[in-house]
Amino acid sequence: MATFSLREFDDEAGRLILDNPSFDFDSFAELASELVALLSASVTEKQADADLHSWLIDFEGCPLFLRGEHYSETLWLETLSPQEGIEELQYLAKLFAMGMG
Repeated sequence: MATFSLREFDDEAGRLILDNPSFDFDSFAELASELVALLSASVTEKQADADLHSWLIDFEGCPLFLRGEHYSETLWLETLSPQEGIEELQYLAKLFAMGMG
C-alpha cells in the first residue's frame, strides 16, 4: 500500500499537493486507485491527456479533481470551484499531514 503525505495546501487556490510514490503515465491508474480507496471515495469520470491525468472523484458527497502529472510525478487534489470543497480539502490536509497509507 502506498503512503501519501501533505506537501502543500493552498486553500485560496483550492489545491492540496501530495508527496507520493513515483509514478509514470502507465502506472498512474494503479496509484490513483489506491488513493481513491484510501479516501473511501469513488471515481465519477476519468480523462487522460498527453501528460496529465484528471479524475473527477466523489469524496463524501463533494466532487474533487484528482490530478497527476507524470513528468513531475506530482499528484494533487483540487476543488471544482473556489467556493466548494475547501472544508473537505482542509480536513484532508490534516489527515495527509499525519501521513496516510
